[in-house]
Amino acid sequence: MIRVAILISGGGSNMVRLVESMVDDHPARPVLVASNDARATGLDKAARMGVPTAAIDHRPYGKDRTGFEAELLKPILAVKPDILCLAGFMRVLTPEFVERFAGRMLNIHPSLLPKYPGLHTHRRAIEAGDTEAGCTVHEVTPVLDDGPILGQARVPVEPGDTPDELAARVLVQEHRLYPAVLRRFAEGKREPVFL
Repeated sequence: MIRVAILISGGGSNMVRLVESMVDDHPARPVLVASNDARATGLDKAARMGVPTAAIDHRPYGKDRTGFEAELLKPILAVKPDILCLAGFMRVLTPEFVERFAGRMLNIHPSLLPKYPGLHTHRRAIEAGDTEAGCTVHEVTPVLDDGPILGQARVPVEPGDTPDELAARVLVQEHRLYPAVLRRFAEGKREPVFL
């Protein structure tokens, strides 16, 4: 069995879809959902789904990312994950942390990378006059939102769209794309999926 740990910072809607997908003939199973915020509602959702949880608050560490990550690693390493999925985890990880999981850490990003790495992707797409937007699942590397693309899904940018309206349509596709990519990744397949 492939063991999957998932990192979240908030409601965890992508985490929920990943956990729901890992049943029956799926080669992977969730072994941990961890957050940098003990108030993240996704932790309660994971617990109700029977997945162990952990919370390491990043705030007491201030700018000491290495100290925070050392504590975050404890529950992660305890469950010996084969794959680490970032699902709305809103902390930038150090190169040292990323290298520890090189080739086995995934992230979902709400843009069609390489366009719009970082934050405010939907506003940036609308302001640029883009006619389509979407989401990308990629391998995590030390460069933010820059790893090999494993899958993308596209949605049209409608006339008059607000960032929130566009984000809602993209999120529907995120919920389809991330589970599809995770299954293929757990099966050892690295060719990109396009939905």
